[in-house]
Amino acid sequence: MTTTSAEPASDEHRDVSVALVTLGCARNDVDSEELAGRLAADGFRLVDDPEDADTVVVNTCGFVEAAKKDSVDTLLAASDLKGAGRTRAVVAVGCLAERYGKDLAESLPEADAVLGFDDYPDIAARLRSILAGDVPHPHTPQDRRRLLPISPADRDAATVSVPGHGVVSTGSTDGIGEHAPASGPRTVRRRLAGGPMAPLKLASGCDRRCSFCAIPSFRGSFVSRRPSDVLAEARWLAGEGVREVFLVSENSTSYGKDLGDLRLLETLLPELAAIDGIERVRVSYLQPAETRPGLVEAIATTPGVSPYYDLSFQHASAPVLRRMRRFGDPESFLELLGRVRALAPAAGVRSNVIVGFPGETEADLQTLCDFLVEARLDVTGVFGYSDEDGTEAEGLDGKLDADEIRARVERVTDLVEQLTAERAEERIGEQVEVLVESVEDAGDGDRVEGRADHQGPEVDGTTRLSTGSYAVGDLVPAVVVAAEGADLVAEPTR
Repeated sequence: MTTTSAEPASDEHRDVSVALVTLGCARNDVDSEELAGRLAADGFRLVDDPEDADTVVVNTCGFVEAAKKDSVDTLLAASDLKGAGRTRAVVAVGCLAERYGKDLAESLPEADAVLGFDDYPDIAARLRSILAGDVPHPHTPQDRRRLLPISPADRDAATVSVPGHGVVSTGSTDGIGEHAPASGPRTVRRRLAGGPMAPLKLASGCDRRCSFCAIPSFRGSFVSRRPSDVLAEARWLAGEGVREVFLVSENSTSYGKDLGDLRLLETLLPELAAIDGIERVRVSYLQPAETRPGLVEAIATTPGVSPYYDLSFQHASAPVLRRMRRFGDPESFLELLGRVRALAPAAGVRSNVIVGFPGETEADLQTLCDFLVEARLDVTGVFGYSDEDGTEAEGLDGKLDADEIRARVERVTDLVEQLTAERAEERIGEQVEVLVESVEDAGDGDRVEGRADHQGPEVDGTTRLSTGSYAVGDLVPAVVVAAEGADLVAEPTR
């Protein structure tokens, strides 16, 4: 969860303060920074602490049941501030708000408004209206896939509101960033978290029909950002002190298919890596069935691009994958990993798996475990299956009871923890470059931590430097000397 901090862009409305609380994934972080950019440019004052805000905007997550509960709990906690201090309104935005809209508003009257993605371009006007006492009609959910043509070639993102894709071409740069150009297209974004890494939205939505996933229904059909917009935002981020850009989307392997070139990412990566100030480009969320050899090669061999593969396997048993409406089996997945490691032996590979899917047998589970042993992944996220409203899997037979799902999650999690530790130990002796992300006074010297190329933000472990004094943003060559679970200890080589 992140909260925001920014100064007002103008004197108008300088006494109107807003706190943004962000839950969920890096895509939501980008969306919050777009909201922050729009609010700051319109004269609102953003504050860190919800207790200091006239209104609290909670950017919710609607991915799985635990994330939904966290979002509701956060909205309730923010609502408790009303009447106890400055806070006058609490507003829900984000995936949970978009997905459930008026139903969320009815079940959570503590929230003063539930806004959808279509409200984002006019977020400042919406907040002013709410603070003035107006009660907006709750957002009415719809299947956002139907807002765009079925054929990717016919899609025009300008016809719909796509969070994180915002670009304006005229007006003041105040509140948008001091590195925005004096004229021409500029990024509608305000950095909130700081640090040398920033997510950068590559695309939004998804055209796949995985039977367990509701995301396409509320995030919409797949829409690529134009390369010129991605590059312009990356240059702006570099001017803000960012050294690593983390390309995020629901399915990065589809990038460019709606722009007439499915290999566009291979072309874009070297251009991003060549931007002054950007030392690392990292790609997230690759669909194994769509990960073509040219993309594998581009990620592995392009200077400045991290050899890092975030591959969404979800399972390894072919029968389970078919019920998930996905493709693959242990042999094809291991062949893909073999191509990756032939080009980049030290490549980082992470994945997520779902355990306890309807119809999953003991044999299916064993197939998954055997695959994980052979795959030697750096990190694997393990999720227990839960029904998601409106998905095909919700109606499947062969459901496992909750206790059995928990037991299977524990079994796979225990295996993954062991395998993750073993994979980290295999890296002892490797040469790495560590991007320093935190420096803390440990009493007997600085504790310096960051990430090596194979470690993605927040979820893949960290690397601690054993000696030396460094600043956040430094890129330090080092050799791995120890492992502690997924975390590494490295000794600087200069």
